[in-house]
Amino acid sequence: MFKVQQTIVSVLCCKCGVPMPPNAANMCVNCLRSEVDITEGLQKSVQIFYCPECGCYLQPPKTWIKAQWESKELLSFCIKRLKNLNKVRLTNAEFVWTEPHSKRIKLKLTVQAEVLNGAGLEQSYLVEYTVRDHLCESCSRFQANPDQWVASVQLRQHVSHRRSFFYLEQLILRNDAASRAVRIKQVHQGVDFFFGNKSHADNFVEFLSKVVPIESRQDKQLVSHDVKSSLYNYKYTYSVKICPICREDLIFLPSKVASGLGSLGPLVVCTKVSERITLLDPRTLRCAFLDARQYWRSGFRSALTSRQLVKYSVVYVEPPVGEATVGGQKYALSYVHIARESDIGKMLTVQRLQTHLGHILKTGDQALGYDIYGANVSDDEMDEYRLHGGIPEVILIKKCYDKERERKKGKPRAFTTKKLPMEMDESRGGRGVDPKKMENEYEEFLRDLEENPELRFNISLYKNKDYQESDETASMTDGEGAPTVPIEELLAELELSEEEGDDEEYMDE
Repeated sequence: MFKVQQTIVSVLCCKCGVPMPPNAANMCVNCLRSEVDITEGLQKSVQIFYCPECGCYLQPPKTWIKAQWESKELLSFCIKRLKNLNKVRLTNAEFVWTEPHSKRIKLKLTVQAEVLNGAGLEQSYLVEYTVRDHLCESCSRFQANPDQWVASVQLRQHVSHRRSFFYLEQLILRNDAASRAVRIKQVHQGVDFFFGNKSHADNFVEFLSKVVPIESRQDKQLVSHDVKSSLYNYKYTYSVKICPICREDLIFLPSKVASGLGSLGPLVVCTKVSERITLLDPRTLRCAFLDARQYWRSGFRSALTSRQLVKYSVVYVEPPVGEATVGGQKYALSYVHIARESDIGKMLTVQRLQTHLGHILKTGDQALGYDIYGANVSDDEMDEYRLHGGIPEVILIKKCYDKERERKKGKPRAFTTKKLPMEMDESRGGRGVDPKKMENEYEEFLRDLEENPELRFNISLYKNKDYQESDETASMTDGEGAPTVPIEELLAELELSEEEGDDEEYMDE
């Protein structure tokens, strides 16, 4: 097929006579730029304020924005500080490298605008930002008096251990939820967080409500009052109470709650606590979920806690009769024959009972469970069930790995965790936290992380420098060894020495 060859028409520039594609102004790009400057009237130097303590930039009039060096947040902040930029169309913006200690930020902006007779012109220019150090209101207040705060969050859980706070601490570190706290104090049965701004405390309480079932209350106290301007200065206190139900607790549900959950239980085990409570019936593998509103409406407590677990030896395990998956965790219903560990060598009594741990228990293993009829429980409704034989004598909770851990006693773990910078409360006259008890509870928390992959899903674990690669690294749940955290799940902490930093600067030069 015959095609007509198209030729590009060119005209001569009316000023310099250079051939060029035709446009409305009949001038080449160089002549247009010499005649018209579309950046005229645009800001080319701006002064911004930076808080060196918290790393925030002032967005007038009173808003402070946190942004990293040469980040997209800082780029957006710098562009918004420019005036008259709406007269042109911004097509590109990028940072021009400057020394971080020079207190200068340079942006290269590319803009477009219509000039003579509707001809379009694109032009690039530099904007220089002068960074001035200026403490924000909260940092200035903290510098004047470190103990001065505007809002405090008093976080409490009325239980006999601190395992929930250890896990909550890792969630806070993972999400950087307490980065705005000016001080953190560890007190009896809880932690106090102090903030220099009420909005920071509001955000922190909102974060807590998304990770644990809580009940909160806000109070305020008048500090000062300016009669002329009618300005009031308050201090705010948030009383936040975490539900006393913990993982592995045994719960006897009240009749109203059990009927509302489809006649569940009434004897159930708490398998998970997040923004809602997961309850499992160990005899039927039925489960139910309670959110914070549903729980605080009834306010029941645990019948037995993990402090009352008893060690048993598994004599024989029958084949499973049913399986179920609850919240990503697999369970198998089977009958096992067990004997109390403390009765070995005495009058041994072997009991046959139903358990939800048929998928991990084997003959010869050890398990931890609750002795229902031997425990002291202050619950009239549960005592009535025990008299009529309506509940089992023993309920197993988890497999025990004490024998396997004895072989690895004294060896470092493959992982380590970070901790919040907390102060210890010394004002309670002996009612503070017992260091030895806390150390034992923290060891139990680390064991829970090793045994439960779901528990460490939302937290960050780091490689331990003292760990030797020749040690066991695979996570095992059989009888050959205690479970460990796989190396693939661990993060490496980035640490740069001064010498390494100097070498990198020389390489950049």
